[in-house]
Amino acid sequence: MNQRRGVQNVDFQDRFEGGYAAPRPDGMRGPHPQQRPMAAPYPGGDVPPDSGRPYRRRGRRFRRLLITILVLLLLIVGGTYFWIDSNLRKEVDLGKVVDRPAAGEGTNYLIVGSDSREGMSKQQEKDLHTGAAEGKRTDSMMILHVGQGDPTLISLPRDSNVNIPKFRGSESGQMRPAMGANKLNAAYAFDGPQLLTRTVEYNTGLRIDHYAEIGFAGFANVVDAMGGVDMKLDKGFQDKWSGADFKAGEQTLDGKQALAYVRTRHAFTGSDLDRTKNQQKFLSTLSNQAASPGTLLNPFTVYPLMSAGLDTLVVDKDMNPYELGRMFLAMKNVNSGQGKSMNMPISGSVGGNLAWDMPKVKQLVNELRGDAPVTVTSDR
Repeated sequence: MNQRRGVQNVDFQDRFEGGYAAPRPDGMRGPHPQQRPMAAPYPGGDVPPDSGRPYRRRGRRFRRLLITILVLLLLIVGGTYFWIDSNLRKEVDLGKVVDRPAAGEGTNYLIVGSDSREGMSKQQEKDLHTGAAEGKRTDSMMILHVGQGDPTLISLPRDSNVNIPKFRGSESGQMRPAMGANKLNAAYAFDGPQLLTRTVEYNTGLRIDHYAEIGFAGFANVVDAMGGVDMKLDKGFQDKWSGADFKAGEQTLDGKQALAYVRTRHAFTGSDLDRTKNQQKFLSTLSNQAASPGTLLNPFTVYPLMSAGLDTLVVDKDMNPYELGRMFLAMKNVNSGQGKSMNMPISGSVGGNLAWDMPKVKQLVNELRGDAPVTVTSDR
């Protein structure tokens, strides 16, 4: 019995040395706490091989979520880009403009506000004080230069005295003789955007890279889609021709009021020159508000806004959403003080039309073509 117990003791001892528990002295089953063997180390360390799996699973889930979000963002951005591009009215072919100046540094946009009543009802014409005149004319014309430095916005008074050169008819395709001295907005009235571009290039020597035009209805709809534009007026004014009736101070202009604001000229001593300054101020403010995070990140605002603008926005055939966005952001920068706004330098008048100060115009164009800081100033 003792021999068997001895064998059993040896057996337990062997088992203990081999990793098994020896009999407990207190008669209880199971290994004594002081007799428990040390845990064998796991391959590669003291941590169980599967202890990192929850972390790896969480990491994989996070990566999948991140990839999904990025794909959705790309689809939204890409879809929006192609939606805008497919809805742009690319009706102006600058490739048909003859005898064009050489291209310079940076990009030059010719921005036009026309008095087109396309899509407007008789009641809208009455409410917006546009009248029912046939054809189209320009109420505002601006050159926006965008380059490596700060942008420059230059208003071209519609009563500017210019020479309308020979041109290719936009519809006939035939060459037409020069029309001589006339108002700048007459070029648009005679043959539309292509002749206007040709006339601006001929009289300035500056190549126009892109063209953008919006009519009365589109302008008012854009402002209303934004919920109005916040403006601060230094002084109040009235004009029965445009329907303007403003008091001084901060106010939010709706589409009807905004259109009256940018069209008014009879209320100012400087007439068209004062109007161009108001147009610059308003368009820069509108661009600043449209490009704000509160607008861009709100799909219930940004998509109706884009839809309202695309309905009546006419551009050149090479315009795309990227260039359009670049144009609006540049106008936003002008409003934020990161750019310059001015009228085309004026030296006097000729037959009631405004004469450009040609030495200053030449210097201005040279600075723009070289994408250099604009040092030219306008006294009016």
